[in-house]
Amino acid sequence: MEPHQAIIEGARLRFRPVMMTATVAALGLVPFLFASGPGSEVQRPLAIVVIGGLIKSTLLTLVVVPTLYPYFDHADAPEGE
Repeated sequence: MEPHQAIIEGARLRFRPVMMTATVAALGLVPFLFASGPGSEVQRPLAIVVIGGLIKSTLLTLVVVPTLYPYFDHADAPEGE
């Protein structure tokens, strides 16, 4: 398979599992965003940071890594390089 086609196919195959994992993790933290009881002054900022990290890591996994892969792929380089 050509490297470009393999990158597209790999990104397509990983889209659903990555999105499901990130969505479930983010949805699990939504109650902390709306907490108002004791300890909410710690829970709310923590939930915001974790959800932001999930969003960023999902974008990195699905967009940035497949985009950068061709620059680091040396499978088609001649031997000795």
